[in-house]
Amino acid sequence: MSTTKNRLKHLIHCTSLFMILTFFIISSSDIKTSNIGEQDKFHHFKLWAEYGTLGYIIWFSFRCLIILALPHAVITFIGLTFFNTFHNEVALKNSSLLTPLICIRIVTRGNYPELVRETVARNMAKCVELGVVNFIIEVVTDNPIGLPKHRQIREILVPASYTPKSGALYKARALQFCLEDDVSILADGDYIVHLDEETIMTTNSVYGIINFIQDGKYDFGQGTITYANNTVINWITTLADSKRVAEDIGRIRAQFNLFSKPVFGWKGSYMVAKVHAERDVSFDHGIRGSLTEDTSFGMEAYKKDYKFTFIDGEMWERSPFTIWDYIQQRKRWIQGEFLVVNSPKITWRYKFWLALNFYARITVPLCLLDAILNLIFPLPTLLWLNFLRSFVEAINFYMYIFGTFKSLSFYRLGFVKYSLCIGATVFIIPTLTQIMDSISVLLAIFSEKKDFYIVNKNIKIHAKKIKTQKGE
Repeated sequence: MSTTKNRLKHLIHCTSLFMILTFFIISSSDIKTSNIGEQDKFHHFKLWAEYGTLGYIIWFSFRCLIILALPHAVITFIGLTFFNTFHNEVALKNSSLLTPLICIRIVTRGNYPELVRETVARNMAKCVELGVVNFIIEVVTDNPIGLPKHRQIREILVPASYTPKSGALYKARALQFCLEDDVSILADGDYIVHLDEETIMTTNSVYGIINFIQDGKYDFGQGTITYANNTVINWITTLADSKRVAEDIGRIRAQFNLFSKPVFGWKGSYMVAKVHAERDVSFDHGIRGSLTEDTSFGMEAYKKDYKFTFIDGEMWERSPFTIWDYIQQRKRWIQGEFLVVNSPKITWRYKFWLALNFYARITVPLCLLDAILNLIFPLPTLLWLNFLRSFVEAINFYMYIFGTFKSLSFYRLGFVKYSLCIGATVFIIPTLTQIMDSISVLLAIFSEKKDFYIVNKNIKIHAKKIKTQKGE
C-alpha cells in the first residue's frame, strides 16, 4: 500500500513539474505570429541596426548566460522525474550487527561546545535506540569540548602545531589529522560518517547508512539533508535552503545513479566513506582544497576512479541564523569552488561539469540584471533560446517548491504557517535568494580568497531573541 501511495505522490509531483515547465515556456514566449522564423530574423536585424554590433553582442550574451546552468537543470530534472522521490521509509535489509565499525565523525572549531554535546547525545541516543552496537562517535576539534567519558565517544584535539604536508588549512587540516597513523584507530574496512556540528541523524538515515555499508559496492555515499525539522531560527534562510534539498534528491542522486561519480560536486556533510578510500584520497590538498574541502575531495576521488552512490534517508541541519551568515557562507563556497575549478592539478576531464555549474553561479548577478532590464525594456529572443531559458528558470523555480514541500510538515506547522511558507516560497524566496546570491558573488569576487567564515550557531542566543520579539 505504501509503495502505491509513494508512486502516486511521485506522479503528482511530476505532473506539477511539467505544468510549471509548460507555464514558463508559454508565458515567457514573445512569439506573436505563426511566421516564427521571419519574426525572429526581423527583430534581431532591427536590434543590430539600433544598437550596433557591440551592443547586440552584449545584449545577446546577457540572454545566453543562463544557459550555463542548463546541464545542472537537466541532471536535476532527471533526478526529480526518473527516480521515485517519495521513498519516505527506509527498511533495514540485514541486522546492524553484521556491519564493520562505523565512526560518526564531527569536525568543529569548538566555538559552540553545548551544541556539539547536544549533537553527540542525540546521535548516540538514536544509534542505541535502533540497536546499533558497533559504532564510535569522534569529535575533532581545535578547542576542548568537554565531552563525557564514554567507551564509544572520542574527543580528538588538533594540536596548534600540526601542519599537513601540503599546508591544508581549516576543516581540511582537522580531517587530515584524523587520518594520521598515530591518531586513527580505524581499520581499512571500517566506515566514516562525516557530520557537521549540528547534523542530526534520523532513523531513516541510520538504516540507509547500514544498507549502504552492507551492500559494499561503493566507496563513498551521500544522502539528503533537510533544514526545517529542527528549531527554525530564520524562515528566510531556511526556505532559501529548500533548493538544496531538491539538489540532493535531484542532482546528487541522479549523478550518482547514472555515473557513480560526483561530476557536479557534492557536500561535506552526510558523507559516508570507506576508511581505506578516504585515506588514499586524503584531505591534504593545499590551500586550494581548504575553503571547500568537500569539493576538492570529491574531485580527487573522481580522479582516482572511486565509486559513489546515493544513500536513502534524510538527516537534519539548521540553515544560517541570519541573512548575513547566509551570504558569507555562500561567499566562501564560491571562493572555494573557484580555487578548485582553477586548480592545475585537476584536468578538465574531471572538472568540466563542475566548472560549468560554478560559472553559472558567478553569473547570477548578470542574470538578475538581465531579468530586470528585460522587464523595463522587453526584447525579443530566438525560439530555441527562449525554450532553454524557460526550462532552466522553471527547474530552478520548482526546486524551491519541491524542497519546501519535502522539508515542511503540515501537521507540525498547522494550516496557517504551512500556507504562509508555501506562499513565500512561490512569490518571494526565489527572487530574494537570487539577490542574496548576487551579493555573495560580488563579495567573493572583490575579497581575498582565504577566509573560512564560520556561521554563528549559538542557538540559545537566537532562540532568546525570537522569544523576546514575541513578547514571551
